[in-house]
Amino acid sequence: MFLLCDAVLEGGGVKGIGLVGAVCGIEAAGYSFNNVAGTSAGSIVASLLGVGYTGAEIKEEMLKLDFQKIQGGDWFTKLGLCGKAIKLALKNGVYKADYLEDWLEALYKRKGKTHFGDIRNQNVAEKRRYKFQAVASDLSDSRMLVLPGDLAIFGINPDQFRIAKAVRMSMSIPIFYEPYILTDADGKKHVIVDGGLLSNYPMWLLDDRKAALPYPIFGLKFCSSTSEKPEPADYRQVYYLSGLIKAMVHTSMEAHDKYYISISKGDFQRTINISPIITLNGVQKKVSTTDFTIKHEAKEALFNNGFKAAKVFLRDWDFNRWKSTYRAKKVNI
Repeated sequence: MFLLCDAVLEGGGVKGIGLVGAVCGIEAAGYSFNNVAGTSAGSIVASLLGVGYTGAEIKEEMLKLDFQKIQGGDWFTKLGLCGKAIKLALKNGVYKADYLEDWLEALYKRKGKTHFGDIRNQNVAEKRRYKFQAVASDLSDSRMLVLPGDLAIFGINPDQFRIAKAVRMSMSIPIFYEPYILTDADGKKHVIVDGGLLSNYPMWLLDDRKAALPYPIFGLKFCSSTSEKPEPADYRQVYYLSGLIKAMVHTSMEAHDKYYISISKGDFQRTINISPIITLNGVQKKVSTTDFTIKHEAKEALFNNGFKAAKVFLRDWDFNRWKSTYRAKKVNI
């Protein structure tokens, strides 16, 4: 059975292996991915799909990946809180993302697709010109960026831009990572950070929700709730500057779009909700976005959560029923 689908992948930091599990579950049901989009960790997985990797191949690479190296520490960070504060003051971020960018670049090279021109679709609508798209946030212009298309704003040819650079922008967690500095045609420098700051779950990117679709768009999202209502508030006490910074990072990465998914007709019904809660040795734990000390067993547990979530979702999925409920007319995409 050969079925096509598009997918939008939510950000989630180190929880991204859960997205890979859902991808494998979708592929096991006979689907192949056509166009994909994502934010932050979702952009990492989506980009690998976009250049031609299968879910199984992505799982293999992510399980081998040393998550602590992703953290990108240097001698400043080894000085403890004082060193991190200095690094934050000097670079607007504590850690580097060079290791992850280099890792991705090497993977893209294996498929012979390193630039957006290599994954360009022909004779399609503007919003689907590239097989993979990512969301980032331009702090200098207070603007959301959809990459690669919005690179034209800066006088940059999207076709000639490296995919790894775009993903690097999308996953630059504010304060945690040094932001990406993008220079426009006029020589102005733009500070680019994680797309999750503005839209962590960009379903709108592939679907304007105004017309019918020829094949489904699945959403892959981390969620502890199984109802259409927003998740309960994840209360945390905020003391002193360090606590404020942690709360800001948590809110921008974890809380965004919860309300959106609860009210957008049809989006909840096509979303595969992946639980970030795992059980190891009889103890439950909720994996956080920046848990870079995550062990192999926890990665496997998150992967299994994603795989099971996709399997359960697709068991009852009926695209024709979804279309008759949420779409009224045909559209060419």
